[in-house]
Amino acid sequence: MSTRLLEGKVALVTGAGRGLGRAFAERLAALGCHIAVHGMREHGPAEFGGAQTLTDVAAAIAAEHGVHTVKILGDLTVPDDIARVIATAESALGAIDILVHNAGGDIAAKGGKPDPNDVVHIKAEDVRAVIDRNLMSTIFVCQAVAKGMMERRSGRIVTIGSVAAFKGRTNASIYATAKAGALHFTRCLADQLRPYDITVNSIAPGDTRTERFVATRAVDPARMAEGGTLDRIATVDEVARVVEFFAGPMGAFVSGQVLRVDGGGQLWAG
Repeated sequence: MSTRLLEGKVALVTGAGRGLGRAFAERLAALGCHIAVHGMREHGPAEFGGAQTLTDVAAAIAAEHGVHTVKILGDLTVPDDIARVIATAESALGAIDILVHNAGGDIAAKGGKPDPNDVVHIKAEDVRAVIDRNLMSTIFVCQAVAKGMMERRSGRIVTIGSVAAFKGRTNASIYATAKAGALHFTRCLADQLRPYDITVNSIAPGDTRTERFVATRAVDPARMAEGGTLDRIATVDEVARVVEFFAGPMGAFVSGQVLRVDGGGQLWAG
């Protein structure tokens, strides 16, 4: 871990209750950031075998890293909720210097995975739910945070995509489509924010051993190795390290980029 290169900065991390979102929040807190810990449900972190509430997560990050945190609940597909989340974060911690928009997921309108979840037969309500969670929330959250950053002429925005965006696929196809749209939106936003000294980048993880990933599918034990091969499932920290690059001093002249973190699982251009 680097020294506290981001001491006193304020970061909003969406979907921060568990998995990659919590890892991003922990990483930025270790670098000295005060963290707005967003989640959709107070008890969301306890799903898939966890034991904490979102309140517990925020308190634990503050205690572990000696930073200020605030817990914020909100549905980021609803513009009024987005405005409230941002206002709450800035009231409690100050202007947002760093946005990590992690909230999303291949989740049906009524929860769980869409069923069916292919290209042709997925239900219309699930198409809308997946696009709202992954594409529309990215657009609306980034727009709202970018306005303040443009006024201050500084900031870092990191969106979280997926390697699913780079390959045609029958299953989870709407999720893949939404992530592809979110990645291109990230590039477009980066273009507009160049004159304001605001960087905008995206991380596209491959399979990562979050609580949800491990709890919802059969996993080959050999792919749970933590070294000796790149043909394995990433740890959350291996993905979270990239946030340090994009949000920290080394990423100051990097914008409009999408970095796949998948151990070389995808080796084609684009």
